Amino acid sequence: MGRVIGFELNSQEPEKAAEFYSKVFGWEIAEPKWDYWAVTTGKNVKPGIDGGIGRGPNDYPYGTRIQIEVDSIDEAISIAKNNGAMIVREKMEFDDFYLAYLVDPVGLGFGLIQNKLKVSES
Repeated sequence: MGRVIGFELNSQEPEKAAEFYSKVFGWEIAEPKWDYWAVTTGKNVKPGIDGGIGRGPNDYPYGTRIQIEVDSIDEAISIAKNNGAMIVREKMEFDDFYLAYLVDPVGLGFGLIQNKLKVSES
């Protein structure tokens, strides 16, 4: 529980950001879904994470957030709140996962993700 599995770059010009990171770093940018462009930063031969570029919402128009995978998003939200976090976006449901955005006690934003389908670890 609690592994960083991705990042999110928010911009009001996500197309421009996607073009920049693709040209400068060679990142593979997927076609957008929900104003979100999935990003593959490289081959899985070295440690690293993938992420995405999104059109930043009104409450977070620009910036970078890490995405942390948890086993139970409801439990993680409760524990985070009890330890001083503020909820920016309550739990949202998507096809394959739940997502919520929080801010820690020192002002750093992060996302929590709970996958709906458990994948067996080999």
